[in-house]
Amino acid sequence: MDNQPRPHKPLKTLPNLIFMSRWLQVPLYIGLIAAQVIYVYLFWAELYYLILSAMGNESALKHILDAVTVEGAAVKPTKLNETTLMLVVLGLIDVVMISNLLIMVIVGGYETFVSRMNLSNHPDQPEWLSHVNASVLKVKLATAIIGISSIHLLKTFINAKAYMDNGEWIAQTVIHITFLLSALAIAYCDRIMTQHSKPPSANSAH
Repeated sequence: MDNQPRPHKPLKTLPNLIFMSRWLQVPLYIGLIAAQVIYVYLFWAELYYLILSAMGNESALKHILDAVTVEGAAVKPTKLNETTLMLVVLGLIDVVMISNLLIMVIVGGYETFVSRMNLSNHPDQPEWLSHVNASVLKVKLATAIIGISSIHLLKTFINAKAYMDNGEWIAQTVIHITFLLSALAIAYCDRIMTQHSKPPSANSAH
């Protein structure tokens, strides 16, 4: 039996135009890369201010305290202590996790919806990219959003005194649980779709 691949048939004009329209997404991914550059800049700027404030720079300390102060809070930080430092570090971690989310959208979205990158033999190919598709990408994005929400919720609990009067921590908890339930629903639906898409296994004759 001839297992040679069939020659590629050129598409007709309209189908080819529709198929080529996927390249319109490329400027969107380039825009996300620009956003990634801005996040890198903000990360190093905040780290720079944190280092200066730890060395006693008053203007840098004011910038850090303003960054972690909750608007309308009765209790405001006045010095760089353990709690303030933890809030700043969690903010940096938040930037990193959002940056990871951007990478997943840029690389996974391009690979899934635009064109293959042919990274199968590349030594730096991300492990998750080897089996990525639209369903897997949705689950991974939902998981990443839960991680980001967890960081925000942890920041709120650490700085709980500032949120006692406005009940924002309750709203953030409800939102986080909603994200969690949504991710579980997406993963469950993906599992059902995957099971139904598998060919039925051959049953032994009785």
